[in-house]
Amino acid sequence: MTVAGDDYAFRPEERPTFVGSPAAPAHPLGRRLGYAAVAVLVGVAATLGNALVNVNLASLSGALGIYIDQASWLPALYVAFNAGANLMLVKARVQFGIPAVTGALLIAYALAGLLQFVIPGFAAAAAIRAVSGMTAAGLTTMTIYNLLQVFPGRLRPLALVIGIGLTQLGTPLARLVPVEMLALHQWQGLHLMEIGIALAVLAAITALPLPPSDRAPAFQPLDFAVIGLMLPCLVLVCGVLGQGRLLWWVDTPWLGWALAAAVPLFTLAWLIERRRDRPLIRVHWLTTLDMARFAAAALLVRVSLAEQTYGAVGLLTAGGLINDQLHPLFAIVTLAMLSGTLTAALTLSERRLPYQIIAASLLIAAGAWLDSDATSLVRPPQLYLSQALIAFGTTLFIGPALVLGFLRMVAKGPDHLVTFMVLFSITQNVGGLAGSALLGSLQVASSHWHAQTLSEHLVASDPQVVARLAMGGGGALGQALGREAAVLAFNDVFLFVAGLALLNALYVGYLVLFNTLRRRRGS
Repeated sequence: MTVAGDDYAFRPEERPTFVGSPAAPAHPLGRRLGYAAVAVLVGVAATLGNALVNVNLASLSGALGIYIDQASWLPALYVAFNAGANLMLVKARVQFGIPAVTGALLIAYALAGLLQFVIPGFAAAAAIRAVSGMTAAGLTTMTIYNLLQVFPGRLRPLALVIGIGLTQLGTPLARLVPVEMLALHQWQGLHLMEIGIALAVLAAITALPLPPSDRAPAFQPLDFAVIGLMLPCLVLVCGVLGQGRLLWWVDTPWLGWALAAAVPLFTLAWLIERRRDRPLIRVHWLTTLDMARFAAAALLVRVSLAEQTYGAVGLLTAGGLINDQLHPLFAIVTLAMLSGTLTAALTLSERRLPYQIIAASLLIAAGAWLDSDATSLVRPPQLYLSQALIAFGTTLFIGPALVLGFLRMVAKGPDHLVTFMVLFSITQNVGGLAGSALLGSLQVASSHWHAQTLSEHLVASDPQVVARLAMGGGGALGQALGREAAVLAFNDVFLFVAGLALLNALYVGYLVLFNTLRRRRGS
């Protein structure tokens, strides 16, 4: 094992926590502030580029000359490569070092952005999203690594809470960027911004590099076989989740064939890992009851959080609002996320972690319940409180959840790091995509049911209906019926989310009570 930069001599408490992570020596105040500034830039940049695409996907699909269902492959590819990136990035940092891996990702991201100027079209857009997903995974870790240089000793767990909280700001900040600026010259403004993000981060981490890290040979030949099986598996699953509610699950045969193809890929990777002495993914650990409970709680909350990205935005869009009219709402969401991150950091302790997750779930449930009596006249001011509660709950949850899982991983040993990173990434990224798919499907089905119910009340003997039809308002009447049905369906979605988040709070509360009673009996 070698240390990059043998001129450095670190005390034992300053040495890297894991092979491939940076040392954390004492820094003067000015350098700490510099690392904090770099962490903010890197954390926001990790998700901002993809968020700019997601919030403008409908308009972008027109510029690319594709249908919205085809455009939905773009976020699906991002999620698949983001979720699978840690299969290779953790070991890549061990073998090649943090600067080489991060620099390569950022250069690849910038070059991928240039593709839209050389060969513009859907293929270039898909390549950018795949590279963006991998880069985001690397930058999320870089955010935490930079914050580890800011917090000394016992305060270092705050780097996890604040670092993962910063990466949540990409979506609300993307909502604040004027569409006109992005759509310049067939969306060249968007592509230039993504290139600028990559180059800005590259400049920042080059100007203030992290301390050196331990390096060692890491990859084994079978690692690449597992990666080669898992990545296409994730692409297929994410593609189905992204397309299912648009093409509808039972009406499109290739969705079933895609899932059928994903099963043997996953099964073969699983079997390989079970029989290896040094696997990438510790499948035995994943199947323990403790980790299954952790994954279930993390997944349930992430699905619930789709209320904001899909539900609230969908409701306002159904009311005829465009992105530029949502700026005040998402400015409040951004502030609420920052407040949630700060609260999670200030109240962090190992004993309080489950209670923070319970509080976050209850806040999400309260926000969704407040939205559940919406009408077609609802506008952003009526959603300020509910969306602020959900945004606050988002960052109050995700940091403590990361710390809770990280502590369990540390107890098992550093060889479980890849497994934990992949598990957490899948629950948060694929879970978010699954949440949008679930809520979208529920909204579509509920909308059809409400439309049928409302139409049954439009009888030909009703004088108002007769008058509207006589004035040639049949089309307008149908549009009004469809709009009201959509709003009622969104209300059903909000109630479902409230119930789901409340169920998660009760489940975590049960686990806390069960473990407390077990410890008392044991003592």
